[in-house]
Amino acid sequence: MSNKNKPMCLSGKGVTKIFGHGEKKTVAVDNVDFDFYEGELISIVGESGSGKTTLAKMLLGLINVTEGEIYYHDVLRDISTRKKKKEYWKEIQAIFQDPFSSFNVFSKIDRVLLDCINMRGGRNLPMAKKIEMMTEACSFVNLKFEELTNKYPFELSGGQMQRLMIARIFLLKPKILLADEPTSMIDACSRATILDMLNNLRNEIGMTIIFITHDIGLAYYISDTVYIMEHGKVVEFGSADEVILNPKAEYTKRLISDVPKINEEWDLSTV
Repeated sequence: MSNKNKPMCLSGKGVTKIFGHGEKKTVAVDNVDFDFYEGELISIVGESGSGKTTLAKMLLGLINVTEGEIYYHDVLRDISTRKKKKEYWKEIQAIFQDPFSSFNVFSKIDRVLLDCINMRGGRNLPMAKKIEMMTEACSFVNLKFEELTNKYPFELSGGQMQRLMIARIFLLKPKILLADEPTSMIDACSRATILDMLNNLRNEIGMTIIFITHDIGLAYYISDTVYIMEHGKVVEFGSADEVILNPKAEYTKRLISDVPKINEEWDLSTV
């Protein structure tokens, strides 16, 4: 099924973010256009300072857009009040690079998961039903709820906390998930498991996933569509095969050449 047949979930026209004023101003995101479709897995790829994380924060509504417009389901996004922003956040959620900063250290894991159920309108459900839902969410990410209950997030390992973040998403069931380098702190085996879990979640609830990453190899492995960012601009975009196998932008070609090949001698002259 091509993207043309899918409904649009998030799009942008001329999206720009400028920090500072006058001689000290920095254009972090520069006149970016994008079209993200329902159920699609998109990667936004770029090195540190490319503007990808700033763009992610604008998509989430955490920072304001300086110029341009963002559309949600083909309607100009309106997050002008706290109430409208909370409604928007029911539909778009994020998981971040550092799981340790994603949880309130004073909230037990039960509270973290119950808050997700309450946010989705389950506040008045019987406690037995809530425990069943929390158990199912933990089971989905290969955790046992009975081993987590009454614990604090900091008592878990980094890998367990990454899984707990995905269990939260399982309960919240957002339309869009923004994942900012979510696997960079964990080992390769756990990384593959986390990616499989996110893909299963996408298949189960039809969620759109937007990956923010510097890893072009990972982007090729997981993505339907890839956007390449350099110095705040999108320099290339298209299907993963188009962008990675037939790159047009010099920057894309350099990112691909920087990926070490196991069966070739590594060229470290550019490092």
